[in-house]
Amino acid sequence: MGALLRPAAVPPLVDDPARIRDSYRRLALPDLHAAVSAAMRGSDTEIETESGTEIRRTRAVAAFSDWLHARVPTLTDEARLANALADLVEGDSSVLRVEDLATGLGVSTRTVQRLARRYVGLPPGAMIRRRRLQEAAERIRAEPAVDLAAIAADLGYADQAHLTNDFRSVLGHTPSRYRHDTP
Repeated sequence: MGALLRPAAVPPLVDDPARIRDSYRRLALPDLHAAVSAAMRGSDTEIETESGTEIRRTRAVAAFSDWLHARVPTLTDEARLANALADLVEGDSSVLRVEDLATGLGVSTRTVQRLARRYVGLPPGAMIRRRRLQEAAERIRAEPAVDLAAIAADLGYADQAHLTNDFRSVLGHTPSRYRHDTP
């Protein structure tokens, strides 16, 4: 079982989110395992149907949610702001700088930096960079004929070379190579 958590849920479960960033962490949680396993068991009728699979999945999500709610305290304003930070980074492609995040959230750049470190484990600039690279990769997959310079401009890069350098440093190859290797 795996779970992707919103930023507000991270600090109650992990002291330093940067330490586990981009990794899978195996946890020995027998109570959670038992609850999810029980939720996934169903009658023979449920197991054999597509709707049965959905019913079991819904019960498993509810079991995990109940477990999580029992361990994560009521959200503070800061935790809600951390969720808003992640939403803004992921949902607004016009956000290109940390200052854009600060303005969008109505806080200082230092507050944005502190929130990102405590709740995400990444600097806010790196969060923006990831989103831009994900958008670039998606555009290259979805529109193989589109000009890379146009993608770079659309995503706020200074030029195609800047996109290429960023792409290579994070993904290990150029956008052109990615385009060629993507089916």
